[in-house]
Amino acid sequence: MKKLAVSAAAGLVVLASLLLVRTLRFASKQVPVEPILPIPVDRASAAVHLARAIQFRTVSQQDPAQVDAGQFAELHRYLEQTFPTVHRALSKEVIADRSLLFTWHGRSPQHPVLLMAHLDVVPVEEGTAGSWTYPAFGGTIADGYVWGRGALDDKASVLGVLEAAETLLRTGFEPSRTVYFAFGHDEEVGGHTGAAAIAALLGKRGVAPEFVLDEGGSITEGIVPNLPVPMAMVGVGEKGYASVELTVEAKGGHSSMPPPHTAVGILSAAIERLEANPVPANVDATLRQTFEYLGPEMAFPARLVLANLWLFGPLVERRLAATPAMNAAMRTTTAVTMCEGGVKENVLPSRARGVVNFRILPGDTVATVEEHVRQTVADPRVQVRTLEWASDPSAISPVEAASFRLVQRTIRQVFPGTVVAPSLVLGATDARHYQALSENIYRFVPFRLTAEDLHRIHGTDERISVEDYAQLVAFYIQLLRNVAG
Repeated sequence: MKKLAVSAAAGLVVLASLLLVRTLRFASKQVPVEPILPIPVDRASAAVHLARAIQFRTVSQQDPAQVDAGQFAELHRYLEQTFPTVHRALSKEVIADRSLLFTWHGRSPQHPVLLMAHLDVVPVEEGTAGSWTYPAFGGTIADGYVWGRGALDDKASVLGVLEAAETLLRTGFEPSRTVYFAFGHDEEVGGHTGAAAIAALLGKRGVAPEFVLDEGGSITEGIVPNLPVPMAMVGVGEKGYASVELTVEAKGGHSSMPPPHTAVGILSAAIERLEANPVPANVDATLRQTFEYLGPEMAFPARLVLANLWLFGPLVERRLAATPAMNAAMRTTTAVTMCEGGVKENVLPSRARGVVNFRILPGDTVATVEEHVRQTVADPRVQVRTLEWASDPSAISPVEAASFRLVQRTIRQVFPGTVVAPSLVLGATDARHYQALSENIYRFVPFRLTAEDLHRIHGTDERISVEDYAQLVAFYIQLLRNVAG
């Protein structure tokens, strides 16, 4: 027994030594930066420009016939009036009637850069307009914020890029290489007409950007435990997307003589099985990269755990699964979004239909998701069909590329003390349409989000603070200086 105890103690010493050595070697991946002079931005003027743009109801709809094309045309005219220097110095093209492509010709056409955003916004959910503190399309400036649909997603980026270019042009700035601004008009319904058309046109012209920057990650604080400083998440990839329709057909009739299971009952049981049996979690390579960038900046206990995922991986996985955002980062998510069936309380439904939305983790595909649904439902009475506009996860862009470090450096210059980490974007963006043009596609919008703000995107009371918006403009100014100065 004594020998066994000695052996066990020796083993623990070896294990503790190994854990400690790996933790001490867990070096920071943050690029050092020199302080920069404050970047002058006219906060009041910039806020007014954004607020006015919010007033244009450039709402995307699943049915293109319901889109108000006139609102996009009016927004185009407003941008031309608001940023006259940009429109004189850059080449502007209207793509697919509503999207915009600007070309800022540099002294060299080699290694161009593409900055992206989108003009469209999601509708205001029916019945919630009265819940807004200020009207959703009022473009109100109050309480230190710009309020309205698009303040975060994504007119802030469109106006911020143009504000930065206008500011630089007025100082005589000339880019050393060509810069493109691509503003799609239908990102919120997939970007199949806008961004896809712009990407196809640039591809036809042989444009191969050194890197592409679109919306995606942002700067958060207080969301990740044990990280005492702000965190900027730069998306290096994005999840795939698929909505699977479940349909049950049955004989109708009077509810006084029901079968053992109605169409609604069968559908409900199928949905319950899907919710109870999600796609298994997976701490994949991208999430491990996130930990590699965040871990060295954390306090010792958390740092030790993340430096030794080979041992603590299952523990980390269980902890992450407890929060919706982190759970979504490590699995293909299952969300029941639609359910319908029946016409009257005493009539048996002849048809019931449900839609389940999946955001697909790299490693899974649209095909594997549909197979998961079929195997989990396991009921021949339930018809399974993947709806159109499905897409597999994007490729993962390299963090070793100079362009990733450039974005990282710019963030740390404009937002000193911020920790920058690669991440997986949980939603879908227009960037996936540009994969054939560049392997370096990054997704980041330079505004700050609190846990409360996460619910404002696509939700009620969307807003951005006047101060944060000024810093967003400053970020794009510094990025353009770093890229093409």
